Amino acid sequence: MPEEYTFKDMYDDHSKMVYNLCLNYLHSEADAEEATQDVFLKVYQQQDRFRKQASPKTWIYRIAVNQCLDRIKAQKRKKRFAFLQSLTGRGPNEEDMEIPTLSHPGIELEDKEAVGRILRAMNELPEKQNAALHMKVMDQLSQKEISAILQLSEKAVESLLSRAKSNLKKKLSEGKG
Repeated sequence: MPEEYTFKDMYDDHSKMVYNLCLNYLHSEADAEEATQDVFLKVYQQQDRFRKQASPKTWIYRIAVNQCLDRIKAQKRKKRFAFLQSLTGRGPNEEDMEIPTLSHPGIELEDKEAVGRILRAMNELPEKQNAALHMKVMDQLSQKEISAILQLSEKAVESLLSRAKSNLKKKLSEGKG
């Protein structure tokens, strides 16, 4: 990174993008704020490892996506553990395992249920399909940008998006019946 491009500059230039990305993945303002802080902590700690093979935006975006996916995995592990505890009669009750409600300020109240259903279905997709679809649909990134972030060829991203859309369509049609 150039010497004149400080951490503060990086934060000022990319914090809104990171927050919106985290909000799209995590569906909670509090979780998105916490994840954004974690992303920039990693950026600060790893700024000397930035290799300039990608733009700072792509590098930060990749860190943010990985941070969000790690959080989602941790939440799923926590829910599985809570479920197992509830079966044995110890630990948290079923109320604690409830999926958090969608808390996204850009979504109108009447659309929350439909959007929530789509987002839940997206979160059931395999990890890379979910990530690619989020980047394409929610963040409106090009396949070339997604390719750089996921470190895949553009053809692989095209295939990944095609499978993601097909799987999402199946999941949504299963839920209607």
